Amino acid sequence: MKRRSGKRLPFKILYEDKNVIVIDKPAGLLSTHTLYGTRREQQSQITAENILSDYLRKGQQKSRLRAWLVHRLDKDTSGVMIFAKSEEVANYFRSDWANLTEKTYHATVDGVIEEDEGVFETYMLEDADGYRVRSVLNGGKKAITRWKVLSRLKNATNVEVKLETGRKNQIRVHFSEAGHPVSGDVKYGSKKRVPLALRSVELSFILPDGRKIKIVAPE
Repeated sequence: MKRRSGKRLPFKILYEDKNVIVIDKPAGLLSTHTLYGTRREQQSQITAENILSDYLRKGQQKSRLRAWLVHRLDKDTSGVMIFAKSEEVANYFRSDWANLTEKTYHATVDGVIEEDEGVFETYMLEDADGYRVRSVLNGGKKAITRWKVLSRLKNATNVEVKLETGRKNQIRVHFSEAGHPVSGDVKYGSKKRVPLALRSVELSFILPDGRKIKIVAPE
């Protein structure tokens, strides 16, 4: 694993090799640019993707090095996130993401869940404006979320979540529709004015050479 010195980054690099770079994304930082604005404006936005691209270029503006997005974490979700270092590796992950990776999250949700574990399986569809996502009876894309209870609090539950699919806002939507929105997720019904209680704690992935890597986020 390589480490590089230089300008201080606003997050920790958890792993780096010739193919990928894995970070601990902080809450409040966009994974990638929004769709609005010109290409120059998008590249000037403060995002994990843009920050890592600058890091890889080592200040050489004409360098073609860049970080390639292969998945996303919501802005207010923190934790393990992987970027590719080339288009070839990015396409490798994008072509079979579900089979090449395994992601684990920890969340605190509102209310006490009585069951010890379960599976949410629905079809999800984004609203026309892209702001919210919901489960639908017809259309949409399959979303499967497996979870188990880690501990129960007075008015909340700590859960471990594993995704079999990676739909936008998937964890947040599934727990909200089950009557247990993620604590702090006002967008999907939480009444608690706290930071979003959702963190990507572990990511396992298979590299193009067949090696399997597991990265665990620091507490």
